[in-house]
Amino acid sequence: MLSSFADVPDITPKIAAPSSTLPPARRNVLLLQGLMGPLFGRVGKALRQQGYGVYKVNFNGGDRLFWRLPNGIDYRGSLADWPDALARLIDEHQITDVMLFGDCRAMHLGATQVCRTLHIPVHVFEEGYIRPDWVTLELGGVNGHSSLPRDPAWYRAQAATLPPIPEHRQVASSFRRRALEAVAYNVADVFSRWYYPHWANHRPWHPLVEAMGWVRRLRGRKQAAVRAAALVAQLETRGDPYVLFPLQLDSDAQIRLHSSFAGIADALRMVMHSFAENAPAPLRLVIKEHPLDNGVRDWREETASLAALHGITDRVDYLESGDMVPIACKAKGMVTINSTSGTLALMQGVPVIALGHAVYDMDGITFQGSLDEFWRDPGKPDAETFAAFRRVLIDRCLIPGGFFSEEALARVTEGVIARLEAASPKHIATDGTGALSAALQVTKIS
Repeated sequence: MLSSFADVPDITPKIAAPSSTLPPARRNVLLLQGLMGPLFGRVGKALRQQGYGVYKVNFNGGDRLFWRLPNGIDYRGSLADWPDALARLIDEHQITDVMLFGDCRAMHLGATQVCRTLHIPVHVFEEGYIRPDWVTLELGGVNGHSSLPRDPAWYRAQAATLPPIPEHRQVASSFRRRALEAVAYNVADVFSRWYYPHWANHRPWHPLVEAMGWVRRLRGRKQAAVRAAALVAQLETRGDPYVLFPLQLDSDAQIRLHSSFAGIADALRMVMHSFAENAPAPLRLVIKEHPLDNGVRDWREETASLAALHGITDRVDYLESGDMVPIACKAKGMVTINSTSGTLALMQGVPVIALGHAVYDMDGITFQGSLDEFWRDPGKPDAETFAAFRRVLIDRCLIPGGFFSEEALARVTEGVIARLEAASPKHIATDGTGALSAALQVTKIS
């Protein structure tokens, strides 16, 4: 990486005249924003070692902190100017592939539109559709932007042509590491805002506000753990049936863009109202706090207030921490917006209803009726259909590994190389106007 901010080239918001020459035979990969931490630095290093040309756009000081390789490019322009700037960058460096983490960030939404126009394939990282030990790397888009069909017959037919799921070992994941990397990233972001005047984080809170929320949450973690252990013991002792509703992060773009809810509070109100009006006794509702919730809002208090409002305080439980797997396994059902927790429940044969757009939301896998009906008769997922869906998902858009240990990152970088190598070389030509056109054939790997 170049030694100082001033030395790093900027992308000016203009489109240069397209190159009239054919791009080089090798592929040039442009990395946009990644996860907070070294993920894209490791991916970039691995790609360079394999002979790829690699470029990285930094949108803030956190991005720049974790990019220690050549060809780092600071973008200091506005969101409105970004599409033109990206088109110029693609042309100047003859980019053949773009990689990014999360396709719902404002800069990434604009980037995918530009790449679609220029026929540049976009490889999108995300937390794994199936967890743990898998991460998502999907061509074109993820979650609500995924090109995966919602046809169970298609998955059964595709799965029949694939070998069994390759064995893979579990990988370590460190919350401490994740937290430290997030702190370093956000500190670098805050102290470099002067240099990136147009940068706006995709999260709804300033990093300092989130930090204060985390301090409050961590301060009460011991008491929360005691309450959670007591609740789990009560659920086992009472033996009452319950439906689990795992909360998602209020900052999750899945909520804002791939559901009808304005936020988690909106979903919480709707779910608790439906439960109060339609759930038969002695069914209980267990609301599980997200393990990465920043504590800015007190969801425990809001849940208690809503339960009192609807007269169901004695039938609603709030679980602040702990492993969700054993709780999900014993649940009568799971309500989710579009969380990957849904696949965790489905793997255990637990009925799931998705209130938003989810890749796994289809007939035979999730409940297709209304939430009001789900409380009374959630049905059962078809194990064969879900197994076929899972097999195809792993083949098309999952790679082994994780983000928060050295072993996990090493496995991810291996998977990235394998995915790119499985794609045939791009055939790029220039038409009469100088605009780039491209065709990409993708060969699936198991």
